[in-house]
Amino acid sequence: MNRSFFLLIIGLVLLAPRVLQGSDPPIPPWRAPPRGSLTFEEEGKTILVRDVALFTGATPLISEGWMLVENRLISGVGEGEYPEPVGANWVVIEGGGRFVTPGLIDPHSHMGVYPVPGSPAHSDGNEMVGPFTAGVEAIHSFWPQDGAIERAVAGGVTTIQVLPGSANLIGGHGATLKLHPRLSAQEMRFPRAKDGLKMACGENPKRVYGDKGGPQTRMGNIYRDRQTWIEAVEYARGWHKWEREWEEWSMKRRRKAEDEPEPPGRDLAKETLMRLLEGEIHAQIHCYQADDMLHMIDLSQEFGWEIRAFHHAIEAYKIRDVLAKDGIASVIWADWWGFKYEAYDATIAGPALSHLDGVTVALHSDSATGIQRLNHHAAQIYYEALDKGLAITEEDALGWITSNPAIVLGVEGQTGTLEVGKMADFVVWSAHPLSVLAIADYTFIDGEMMWNREEGYSVWSDFEVGQWPQEVLMEGGE
Repeated sequence: MNRSFFLLIIGLVLLAPRVLQGSDPPIPPWRAPPRGSLTFEEEGKTILVRDVALFTGATPLISEGWMLVENRLISGVGEGEYPEPVGANWVVIEGGGRFVTPGLIDPHSHMGVYPVPGSPAHSDGNEMVGPFTAGVEAIHSFWPQDGAIERAVAGGVTTIQVLPGSANLIGGHGATLKLHPRLSAQEMRFPRAKDGLKMACGENPKRVYGDKGGPQTRMGNIYRDRQTWIEAVEYARGWHKWEREWEEWSMKRRRKAEDEPEPPGRDLAKETLMRLLEGEIHAQIHCYQADDMLHMIDLSQEFGWEIRAFHHAIEAYKIRDVLAKDGIASVIWADWWGFKYEAYDATIAGPALSHLDGVTVALHSDSATGIQRLNHHAAQIYYEALDKGLAITEEDALGWITSNPAIVLGVEGQTGTLEVGKMADFVVWSAHPLSVLAIADYTFIDGEMMWNREEGYSVWSDFEVGQWPQEVLMEGGE
């Protein structure tokens, strides 16, 4: 027996226990694959949209152009006439000079968790049992039959982030959803999108808990936040220590099963915060006042996590240099203000000022009715900016409701612009999308026509089945 063969045999003998016992550690629960995601039973149709003006979000306006969709993805965008023969089974949308934009994205919605018509039976957005409920998930409250969802699609909306309410300092997980009719919210999840973690500062938590043991003040808000993060950091250290110990144990040549280190106990709230520390969840923070935002930035830097965006950020324009430097987005309304003290110091020009200084600005609705007119809200800010002499373009304004909210949700690689390889989420408008006359004629999500104004009805939910036209009921709702 030669020396090399002898060494090979010895190596295999030494390796055998590892092969037999396995060397991969158990998957920690927070690293498990995401539960549920949007899937399709059939391949998408080939769709040609032609004779349209295209706001792609990635190029200047194409005043006369076309777009091709194949198997639910955009496969081509061009100027002039479509240069190839049209396939026999293609769906052809004749634009007649109408405008096309990417599908609108609302990064802050409570549809489904506060459905309309509203009632206590379906008021599921706030778990007000304590100021910290990081472990709850809005997707477990989301009602897919909410009639507001189809109305949002009729307004050109293709993707939303559904969030818990703002009663709690840490209110729980939000989820990014595609607006396809599905039986469960899990089946509407945007593929590979990270959850958001809804946090709140300022008036709401202290108003809700002021007479329930606190916090009663803004300093109480931050104090309790810091104490909670201290515990979360220790919890994360315990799990990371177990991972190291398990790896060391697994590398031992003659390890014993009884010596395998035991993992720590689970805590869903602390687990959520640990995932945020590791970048697996995005911090989405309800915050109005500039000083409150600065305190939250200090908090994030003390404990080593990143803020994705401030929502309802009425005073973001006051600290736009800080937000731009730290890469924190401003998610905001066009004109909501004055309904409480912290919402007082607003200006419609604020989002444009932040945009010009490098802040990622996105508009949100926070409303089941406002979500139907996101394009008009973008137009409000756009024309206010022009009136104030600010150099905002139409492409900028449309980006506030398409590409920028995609960035806020971390899905900009898949949607938000009309580019080859991206999801076929788009809207064909009856007029210029920044016009008060603009109505969504067609809304496509993943290459499926989810709204057709010409038909007048698209049976999305059976909640209002008694209101459907008789001919729809006779056809079995198809």
